[in-house]
Amino acid sequence: MEPEKGAGFQGEERRRLTVYYANKNLVTLNRIFDQNKREGYLRLDLNENPAGLPQDFIDEVLSSVTPEMVSRYPETLEFTELLASKLGTDVSHLSLVNGSSEGIRNIIEAFTSPGGAIVGVSPSYAMFEVYSKMYGRSFVPVSYSDDLKMPIENIVAKLNSNVQLLVLVNPNNPMGNVYEDHEMERLLGAAEEREITVLVDEAYHYFCPATSIDYALSHEHVFVTRTFSKLFSLAGCRLGYVAGWPEGIELVQKLNTPHNVNAFALLFARAIIEKEGMLEQMIAEQLSGKAYLHDHLRKYGYETVGSEGNFLFIKPFGDTAVLVDRMKAQKGILVKAYGGIGSLGSCLRVTTGPEKCMKRFMQALIDLDYRQSAQGAL
Repeated sequence: MEPEKGAGFQGEERRRLTVYYANKNLVTLNRIFDQNKREGYLRLDLNENPAGLPQDFIDEVLSSVTPEMVSRYPETLEFTELLASKLGTDVSHLSLVNGSSEGIRNIIEAFTSPGGAIVGVSPSYAMFEVYSKMYGRSFVPVSYSDDLKMPIENIVAKLNSNVQLLVLVNPNNPMGNVYEDHEMERLLGAAEEREITVLVDEAYHYFCPATSIDYALSHEHVFVTRTFSKLFSLAGCRLGYVAGWPEGIELVQKLNTPHNVNAFALLFARAIIEKEGMLEQMIAEQLSGKAYLHDHLRKYGYETVGSEGNFLFIKPFGDTAVLVDRMKAQKGILVKAYGGIGSLGSCLRVTTGPEKCMKRFMQALIDLDYRQSAQGAL
């Protein structure tokens, strides 16, 4: 029996008539994917812990891995209960996520609508704006002044009836500024008056005493996102959490993919939390390294920006882009170049870490920049 005339595809003519759907927000979205090879370098470019966890600790944790653990889906309740206990709350206030970026994405999807506005300072973590565009929201940036200050009244002025979400980063990456308690209270109050949900990202809270976690645990429409990628040194495992009021957390949780966090991340995070004195030691090492770098940069006359977080802007004496390339090629050190940093202009953005890492970076900076500059020749 011959097929009915016109049935099936008719080559190019049929393909021209077929219109497949594609999300226009994604078609026009510009994404940059990190494909560079970074193994073997001193990594001071992405705010990771450049030293990582001690090898003996890793070996100890891995010794508890069993075939059953690897073969079964990850079980999250026990770890969530441990985390809740440390935070003085219960599991209804927490949602585990695949790095805090997943929590940020869920909050934007759940608490804003297509065409709604999201206010956030700029520059900041790029994914706030990326997710806004991905879901057809309008991202409204609040720019820093030339002296790199962020007056909170400039943020409040952007909060109008179209705004559905206010994003605050404390400390902010890459600028390193922190909102004082009275400033945070003013911003949260202004958002509440206008019925705007607030997201406070605290990826770097271990490097700074300021935190809004109590607001998230005691107020509605306030979220705090945190990650285990920075101080905990688990960027390769992907783990974070969202803290908030129970009804809001329930909506965030509904957007999580099934089994969204992996068993190795849970295993290592639990071991770090439970090992007596380990967190305190890691914090002390980070702060000591940053203090060393600050002191030596000042000694050699470098201008810097970034009081908090595990990162720092440094104004080099020579060309920033050339210095970044030479750091990688000649010293095996990865750093980033940023332009438009207020009156400083083009700067290095350098991740801080333990003192041994900072000594290696500082010596490279002296060799490649200071000694070859007019300043170093004096």
